[in-house]
Parts: sequence; structure tokens; C-alpha cells
Amino acid sequence: MSTSTSTAPSSRRKSIAKPDNSPLPGQAISARPMAGDAIYERILGSIMEHRLTPGTKLVEEKLASIFGVNRTRVREVLARLSHEGLITTIPNRGAFVASPTPDEARSIFAARRLLEPALLRHLCEHTQPAHIAQLREHVAQEAKARENNDRRAIIRLSGEFHIRIADMVGNPVMSKMMRELASLTCLIIVLYDSPTVPACTHDEHGQIIDAIAAGRAEDAVAAMIEHLHHIEEVLDMSAPPSEDEDLEAMLGLN
Repeated sequence: MSTSTSTAPSSRRKSIAKPDNSPLPGQAISARPMAGDAIYERILGSIMEHRLTPGTKLVEEKLASIFGVNRTRVREVLARLSHEGLITTIPNRGAFVASPTPDEARSIFAARRLLEPALLRHLCEHTQPAHIAQLREHVAQEAKARENNDRRAIIRLSGEFHIRIADMVGNPVMSKMMRELASLTCLIIVLYDSPTVPACTHDEHGQIIDAIAAGRAEDAVAAMIEHLHHIEEVLDMSAPPSEDEDLEAMLGLN
């Protein structure tokens, strides 16, 4: 997947909140080297929570120092993220968080409109009370994030809602596809989100859950497609990507 790495005006840059449980600046994050999966999850989480923004350069040497590992391990993680389309590598320049173009963004939404109806139809046929309870609890977390005006948590939880549905279907391949598409959608939202319009209203996920609980597969599919159309329509695809060089802070490590 080819990506753009142009930069945005400073006015579109997001402020960076420091997590309460982060190490102090310059403090090692672990006495032992982190495993590749842990590094992958840290970077992926930082992308989904908008700490790592599209166009951010991921310097192997700096990441190795941050995580207390050698560059080989970092390179393996970046290769994995690159394979998933979340990182783009430019010869003689390095690795960057992907910056989907408007055409690529529309293709990602088109892919979701093909995948997610299939997931919903299967789930509606095999849903269990525990599934509905888990989804409603997730929506309650989204509502709490909205009450706190926690923009990063809102978008992360919104993406995770769709991943939860995929996981409930029990198909690892489809779960992997949904995870990658949800992560790419987070990149798209941070690139093209209109600051005055919410990309996801509070009741859309609830409507999808109601249809699943009632076993109304086609109603669930219609609600999901409308939901995805709404997210795509409110995005400002004319906006260029942003870049921020404070890599350690964006990973939530200082």
C-alpha cells in the first residue's frame, strides 16, 4: 500500500497527554528487554490513541533505546507493521507511520463495508447473551469517554468495538483483517477528522447491538453500513497529514 508522508500545518497537531503510569523522562521502561509482541502492541496502541500520528518518523535507533532492545527486534516489529499497512518504509529515509491518501481511505471504508456485514450476519446467527453483555459494556465505556471528552479514548474504543464483533465470530483470519482495517481507520480519522463534527455519534453502536440482540441480521447490516458511511462522510479528505517528532511522548513513555 503506497502512502503519502506530507506534513500538515502546526494548527492540526494534537496536544499530547502524559499517562499517569508512564516512566519519568529518561527512565528505562523495563529492567528486561521488551518482547517483540509487547513493542508491537505499544506502537499499535499509540497509533489507535492518536499519540503516533500519520507521517511520524520511527527511528530504529531511538525505538531500540526507548524499549531497551536491539535494532534487530525493532526492525522485526516495523516489518510486521509495514506488512499490515500501518508503516511505510522509504529507501534512504526510514520508516514512517502510514499516511493514507484520500483514495486509499475510501478503499479502506469500501473494504469494511464488504467485511463487516459478513461478520454481523454470522454473529446474529450464533450470538450468545454474553456477547450482548460485552458489547453493551463496551458502549458504556465509550459513553464514559464522551462524558470525559477524552477524544483519544473515544476513537480507540470505537475501533475496538468493531474488533470485538470480529473476535466473537471466532475466525482468526477475519479478526486479523478487522484489526488491521480498524487501525488504518484510526490513522484516517486523525488525518482527516473535521474538528467540529464527531466522527461517531453515541447511539450508532447501540443500534447495531439492539439488532444483533434481536437476531435481525439485515437490520444490523443496514445500521453498520450507515454507520461506516457516516464516519466517511464527515471526514475532511482535503486535509494534509500531520507530523510530530516527539516520538517518546507519543508512545506514552514520558
